[in-house]
Amino acid sequence: MITVEQIQSKVQMEVHRPGCAPQSDTIAEEVPVAFEYNGISHTVMLATPSDLEDFALGFSLTEGIVTRRSEVFDIEIEEAEAGITLHLKIAGGAFARLKERRRSLAGRTGCGLCGAESLTQVMRELAPVADGNVFPLAAISEGMHRLPAQQVLQMSTGAVHAACHVASDGSISHVREDVGRHNALDKTLGALAAVDAKPEGALLITSRASFEMVQKSAALGYGILAAVSAPTAAAIRLAEKHNLTLVGFLRGSNCTIYTHTQRLQGITT
Repeated sequence: MITVEQIQSKVQMEVHRPGCAPQSDTIAEEVPVAFEYNGISHTVMLATPSDLEDFALGFSLTEGIVTRRSEVFDIEIEEAEAGITLHLKIAGGAFARLKERRRSLAGRTGCGLCGAESLTQVMRELAPVADGNVFPLAAISEGMHRLPAQQVLQMSTGAVHAACHVASDGSISHVREDVGRHNALDKTLGALAAVDAKPEGALLITSRASFEMVQKSAALGYGILAAVSAPTAAAIRLAEKHNLTLVGFLRGSNCTIYTHTQRLQGITT
């Protein structure tokens, strides 16, 4: 049973290490989070119970449940014995689309793919990302350099991913953490959407770049996704298709750019 006291981003638990007396350690929390739209259950995911309103808005946007922030009228967070339920009230048109989509699903999914019955449900049609202004590659490296100092939960637990936005001067904002890499990105994108941020700058993630991470970024119009680890081949193909600049192995001043280098400034040839 999950109690209210346990619904925190981290907890203290007793651990044992060879040659040492039992001691207290800080552990990242992970709880079931259910999404409910206009009273209808949609999906349940395991997540870090923090920044839940950002999570609710970001997931709704990146999964195409709503197309803009104004279609989400209200978000209520309910704690219960089994976990947390996010009650979202959304516009009628968005809810009608969701019901139509649910009729063709084989089951519920937390990743956006697991319950799909057809290839067309996996390969959502998205508009190509606009090119916009050229972005300095050095700013992406600087952003990744600054990110660890703001990963508060990671520093205390060592068990969570992070995502953030980076501006052209290398400054970072909207840092969000979660045990799930997709959840962290949804939280960051939700936080950006909540303040009506324009889809400019770059998104940074402390994980590999998967198909879903590229799709979520492109869905909200962001043109640069940079990851500390590798992308998958499917992620590269999707980034190429949607005009998204995909950067991997971002460590220090080193990185690998997989797609659409025209968006970046400072690449030597």
